[in-house]
Amino acid sequence: MTAVSSPACHARSLLFVPATKPERFAKALDSGADCIIIDLEDAVAEGSKDVARDQLAQFLTSLAPGVLARIVVRVNAVDTCWHAADLAMLRHSAAQGVTVMQPKSEAPAALRDIAQALGANACLVALIESLAGLDAVDVLAREPQVARLAFGHLDFQLDLGMRASVDEPELAFARHALVAASRRAGLPAPIDGVTTDTQDAERLVADARRARAFGFGGKLCIHPTQVARVNETLGYSEAERIWARRVLDEAARHGGEAFSLDGRMVDLPVIRAAQAVLGVG
Repeated sequence: MTAVSSPACHARSLLFVPATKPERFAKALDSGADCIIIDLEDAVAEGSKDVARDQLAQFLTSLAPGVLARIVVRVNAVDTCWHAADLAMLRHSAAQGVTVMQPKSEAPAALRDIAQALGANACLVALIESLAGLDAVDVLAREPQVARLAFGHLDFQLDLGMRASVDEPELAFARHALVAASRRAGLPAPIDGVTTDTQDAERLVADARRARAFGFGGKLCIHPTQVARVNETLGYSEAERIWARRVLDEAARHGGEAFSLDGRMVDLPVIRAAQAVLGVG
């Protein structure tokens, strides 16, 4: 398995589940989320780390490869005493399709060490949560086993002492940097951060629309009720698919030449946009 084949590369919705709640793992997989993120880091108290890791190991051994490919595991940071044990537990599963999310990604050498510990087929998501991570984002994105970037915008604000307003225009520079770094490295569009208010559907949709406007392709979710709206907002509507099929049908008839469709010129950039909607080309 290579990084480009991982479902995590193109997931729209990625739903967090605490590793201390194994009874929720199957429900999360059935939630409609493209991938689930089983969290060994922030969602697990220090005294529960070892038990959570053991429970997760047992769960992973019970899954078929097709299901394993929808699972991302957020491990503990490299400077913690649990990091090495997390990687050791995941080595076999990473070879079978589980993606590993590395929090507080800042150093390319650390990502290389993680990749070496997990094996040549392991896929990594580099979670950018600090100014140091943002400063190194282009180099991090080019690490061979990094499949995608993600933005931990809450920890990022904490690191910089920021207090972003509701629509978060203060974070535009960071979001742009992640999207641009992903493009330069040839990675899929990155994953935006969580919406913390699980009761505010309008805020969730607004956040997802902002993510899409910036060029993000996925969004982290913290509750199953967020999944459907994230999938809808970050996906393509049936009207967009119909338009894309018409564009490609007409492009085939015109043999690569520019043409007009519904009063608008269609050239190569428009054709590529239509291909992206349909996942072809």
